[in-house]
Amino acid sequence: MDIKRKKELLDAWKNRCPEMGVISIRCKITGDLFLGISKDTRADFNSNRFKLAANGHPNKQLQELWDLHGENHFELSIAKVLEYEDPADDHTEELKTLLEICLEEAPEARRIWR
Repeated sequence: MDIKRKKELLDAWKNRCPEMGVISIRCKITGDLFLGISKDTRADFNSNRFKLAANGHPNKQLQELWDLHGENHFELSIAKVLEYEDPADDHTEELKTLLEICLEEAPEARRIWR
């Protein structure tokens, strides 16, 4: 691959607009619900699945449920999507606000990350 093509691909990656929002992990058996902010929902779903499968997730309660019931009894979804225009801007505060709204709507929910 030539240098020009590499630069084009790098620019495209830097300017991409990944889906941001609040992700949800719910145990179908117990109904336990975990919510967290995400700057790239697809990447965070993969990351959480990997950590849970490797028995290394930082949320011990979520890890225990995963170990007990298995991946097939969990639903990973997007609770709310953040609409934004500039991927270079920091959207952390907007995501935190969105998470707080979701936690108010589902008071039984817990945070994926502390």
